[in-house]
Amino acid sequence: MPNDPRTQIYLQTPAQLDLHVFPDLLASVLDAAEIACLRLTTFGCAQDDIKRQADILRDIAHSRDISLVIDTHYRMVLPLGLDGVHLLDGTKQIREARKALGKDGIIGAFCGSSRHIGMSAAEMTADYVAFGPMLADPLLGDGSIAELELLQWWSEMIEVPLVAEGRISLEKAADLAHCADFISLSDEVWLNTDGAVAAIVAYAARLT
Repeated sequence: MPNDPRTQIYLQTPAQLDLHVFPDLLASVLDAAEIACLRLTTFGCAQDDIKRQADILRDIAHSRDISLVIDTHYRMVLPLGLDGVHLLDGTKQIREARKALGKDGIIGAFCGSSRHIGMSAAEMTADYVAFGPMLADPLLGDGSIAELELLQWWSEMIEVPLVAEGRISLEKAADLAHCADFISLSDEVWLNTDGAVAAIVAYAARLT
């Protein structure tokens, strides 16, 4: 993931994607705004489907010098030619993932709203820590939210990059531009009523 003083966009693929149409849509979105990293969402996907998706999305991302990480499945990173993994369970698999990926593989850890888990993940060589969600959502975590104060403290005290994710409105994106290294977007883009390209452009504008 690139080192840039500006807050950058970290884009997740939708939970369900149609490989007949999504690659063209993704290419349009990636060309419409500067994207630092793309995450392949694998929830509910069979292994063969993950491999097909990774093969197609890898070429789209890498042709634009964008890193492609996969959630959860760190053992699939090297065989699929990906750049790293996003772990959904805090610190539980960081050591195993680091052994599998070596020093150059990207390892990110989602730490909910816990400063303690975030600090532990950083100490265990996570390349970035993700906090969220930004707004309460019964489908994301235990219902708690990552307060802006936590992100501000992290940005001032900790060098490991911070990703803010989960229910990020345009207004919240403008607030996060002052403290997050990256904002992670998913449904905010893919389900936007104005269309994915218009959505990514709007979010990028809030970060400038």
